[in-house]
Amino acid sequence: MTSERRDAIADLVVEQGAARVSELAERFEVSPATVRRDLERLQERGTLQRVHGGAVAMQDRMSHQDLSKSPPPYAARLGRAVVDMIDEGETIFLGPGPLSLEVGRSLVDHPRVTVITNGLEVAYWLATHTSHRLIVTGGQSEGPDLALVGGVTRDALSSLRADRVIVELGGVSAVEGLTEDSLPQAEIARMLMEAGTTIVALVPPERVGRVAAAPVAPVTSADVIVTGREAPSAYLWDLSEVGVEIVLV
Repeated sequence: MTSERRDAIADLVVEQGAARVSELAERFEVSPATVRRDLERLQERGTLQRVHGGAVAMQDRMSHQDLSKSPPPYAARLGRAVVDMIDEGETIFLGPGPLSLEVGRSLVDHPRVTVITNGLEVAYWLATHTSHRLIVTGGQSEGPDLALVGGVTRDALSSLRADRVIVELGGVSAVEGLTEDSLPQAEIARMLMEAGTTIVALVPPERVGRVAAAPVAPVTSADVIVTGREAPSAYLWDLSEVGVEIVLV
């Protein structure tokens, strides 16, 4: 019954775009506390986004049964951890990628900020679900994450500034530093890290200790590395020995 109820809740939220805890409790004849637990589990599955008093659909027309496109279970945790670092009124740069998208989703209930992004998927979600001020760089779209890269992107970023740069990377190693699978995105990341602002590196836990194709910067170029508690402890120890701040969630 629990599984069937959660599936029905997921269908309802996706269909309506949003639902309140009180509405769901009455509809399914359970307590608000039970609904809140259901919503937490559904968020972990990547079906919906918990907000104060209820939940919203992760993205338009997204099916909770399409697990191949759902974010990994740690993604929502990382997104919330990064948003906790952001102050009201800040200007942030938020790059492309599934973890960056979770940061955007976690901004839905956050006081207003300005977001600069070169990720079309990130931009679309923020534009349709939040009232944050949004600046999109322009450029040539690349890859499944719909990253904007190239000369137009670089020119736009050279004339903009951010209090905090949040970039998702393909690898981090105490020896090889910060690395990225995409050469054009690595170029953008290098440019951003040279701007001298606060750098937050988002790294999937399975990529901690690994080296991607393109070098970005020494590991100490990041002010903080945010990853999941699933990351291998040996590699985390190596990073801590270098003196990098690591946030595990």
